[in-house]
Amino acid sequence: MSKKSVDPERVDDDNPEWTETDMRTAMRLDGLPESLQRKLRGQRGPQKAPRKIQTAVRYDVDIIDAFKAGGPGWQTRMNQALREWLRGREKA
Repeated sequence: MSKKSVDPERVDDDNPEWTETDMRTAMRLDGLPESLQRKLRGQRGPQKAPRKIQTAVRYDVDIIDAFKAGGPGWQTRMNQALREWLRGREKA
């Protein structure tokens, strides 16, 4: 498609339309070596020594509200509270 037939308001010179040659020579991202693949933003790599597991637990609303009221980091504070409770049981 030539640029003359395209609405000039919608032409983006930084991101031109692909040509037939572009389509034929394109490579799939999963075909690139792992060293060249870009990690997506927000994705973590594998942990060297996994220390935590993901699980689903249901808590009463007032419990969650109380921890969230302290602002960001509420899950860490909840983890610390559970750890303290475990330590108290070990002493008993």
